[in-house]
Amino acid sequence: MNTPTPLNVLFLCTHNSARSILAEATLNHIGGGRFKAWSAGSSPRENQQPNPLGLQVLRTAGISTEGLRSKSWDEFAGAGAPQMDLIITVCDNAAGEVCPIWPGHPATAHWGYADPSEAQGSEEQKLEAFRRTLQAIKRRLDLLVSLPPEKLASQLIQQSARELGQKD
Repeated sequence: MNTPTPLNVLFLCTHNSARSILAEATLNHIGGGRFKAWSAGSSPRENQQPNPLGLQVLRTAGISTEGLRSKSWDEFAGAGAPQMDLIITVCDNAAGEVCPIWPGHPATAHWGYADPSEAQGSEEQKLEAFRRTLQAIKRRLDLLVSLPPEKLASQLIQQSARELGQKD
């Protein structure tokens, strides 16, 4: 039996340290081989690393954090980069920025989430902000993963992904 080529999905955020990392790891975890996820940032800080609280929440949820790193979206706009089928911005700042011209003109959508790394309070309150963000991201990704193959066809994926962005 032929295994279909996985759908390549890139999650974008400004610094690529929290929301986009959570989305990348989660989709790779639940995607069942139908999806291959990456994440990147429009302007990751020098020596940017994934937020340790985000990594902790992922590990607690049983999601692998192996290989996760903060990187610039420039890695995905150049020659030799994997061609994306869908690009999803997960923070409002990145959604308003001028994106590179992506090879293959992938579908795009915006799924906005509050930045859990801006949560104030105790360590437990900060962890709870990351847990809530992970749960919100996972809800939408569960819906994406459950879409029938025809909804993921290149001509319909943008509409499908944008409709999921309207769901809570």
